[in-house]
Order: sequence, then C-alpha cells, then structure tokens
Amino acid sequence: MVVLITGGAKSGKSTFAEKYAAKLGTKGIYIATSPVFDEELQERVRLHQQRREMSAIGWETIEESYELNAVLRDLAGNKELWETGTVVLVDCLILWLSNWLLRYEQDRAEERIDEQLTLLEQTLCNFPGTLLLVSNEVGYGIVPDYPLGRNFRDLAGIMNQRMAAVSDRVFLVTAGIPIELKSREFTI
Repeated sequence: MVVLITGGAKSGKSTFAEKYAAKLGTKGIYIATSPVFDEELQERVRLHQQRREMSAIGWETIEESYELNAVLRDLAGNKELWETGTVVLVDCLILWLSNWLLRYEQDRAEERIDEQLTLLEQTLCNFPGTLLLVSNEVGYGIVPDYPLGRNFRDLAGIMNQRMAAVSDRVFLVTAGIPIELKSREFTI
C-alpha cells in the first residue's frame, strides 16, 4: 500500500505520518531526504529524531538526499521486511525534489526531474509493502517572483499529482487534521 500525505508547512504531516505508521506496522524505516546544511535545519532534524525516539514504533533511519529510487528498490527486494510488519516512511518528497532541481537547475532540470519521477512512479507501482510519502502543497501561496521559485512550485504540483495517481490513499493535513482525499475523489 502506498500512501501520499500532503499539506502545508507545519501542518502536522510528519506527526500524522509517524502515528499512522505505528498503527499500520510494528517497525519503521524512516528515509530522510533533507541535507543538513545549517543550524536551523539541524535543529529541525533533531526534533524529528526526538519525536521518533518517543514513538510506539521502532525506527531505523536512512539518510538519502538523491537516490530515493535506489533505496526503495533495495527495500522492496527485502522480503523479510514485509513479513515483519515494517512500514517505510519517506520524509519528504519536496526536499528530494528541491535537491534534484538545485543539482540540475542549469542543465535540463525539467527533463531530468521527469525521469526521476517516472522512476519513482514505477518503483511505487511495484512496491510490496507499506510506504508512506510525505510531501508539501506549495502552490497555495503567491506566485514566486523569480524563475527558479516558479519552476519549483510547478514541478512540486506535477510531482504531487503523479504520486497521488499511483497512491492507494492520499491524505491532506491542515491544522493537524488529516482528511483522506482519494476515496472522496470526484470522477468525470
């Protein structure tokens, strides 16, 4: 089962994802995609780690800023994980996307990110266990006044749509309240 959990900054997405993981499984693998390059990020990471340490589920952390597809494929091939009730949580897709965008900003970024998203879709479609993906909704605010910001906003929206399409469940978290969207989807 693949679950996408999205919402705004500080909406409660990660907290909900961790609690949901504890409900779904007995062990957890937490894939952290954020590079830690300043003190403020280091503090955020520390708070996330502290919260996971107090969780009902035991967490193993894998830090990977770029090669998310390779990590997920490796985990998918480990049959023992799925027999022991392990849940995989990726936090967060937006940071993973921004890592790739900054790496390829001047070198066919959209094309290269599309390739990464296609690989991720394929990985998700074949994932044998429970996988929770945390992402952000970034398009609710003002239009960024610089090209990189607009490109990021657009790619984030495209990524979230594509990941939602291959997810079994999609939650929107606002003000700490999760609402499951996919079961309420209006189809034409």
